Amino acid sequence: MKRNSRLSSTLHILVHMTETQEHALTSEQLATFIHTNPVVVRRTIAGLRDAGIVTSLRGHGGGWQLGRPPENISLAEISAALGETLLPFGTEPESPGCLVEQAVIAALDEFRVEAERLLAEKLSHITLADLAADFRRRYELIGVTSHAV
Repeated sequence: MKRNSRLSSTLHILVHMTETQEHALTSEQLATFIHTNPVVVRRTIAGLRDAGIVTSLRGHGGGWQLGRPPENISLAEISAALGETLLPFGTEPESPGCLVEQAVIAALDEFRVEAERLLAEKLSHITLADLAADFRRRYELIGVTSHAV
């Protein structure tokens, strides 16, 4: 999966958190899952804490945990907390005085708004638990019985 958005990286992290709900994971541990720096992890999932999707614990044994059961966390909620969209284009003007840009935005904006609404609706029916279950199913298909974190 090409990870060109914070959403895909965050979902990757959250599935690992779902698999290890019995203990908190540090930013350093989470960073290894997506091959990045722990600071990037902290910045990326800070908005999830504000939305109650994750919690952070300080001190020895601290780290990040899910804020509630994964079956109560939808992908739409995660996407909204990150301010992410999966659509490949936006309609925010880059050159507000450009008449060509205004014509393009007029043609695409209604479509973009409807596409984002449909996407959010579909994502609201997929939970973090659904992703984790599919991950476990795929993991078992390759003949592995446990996933070390």
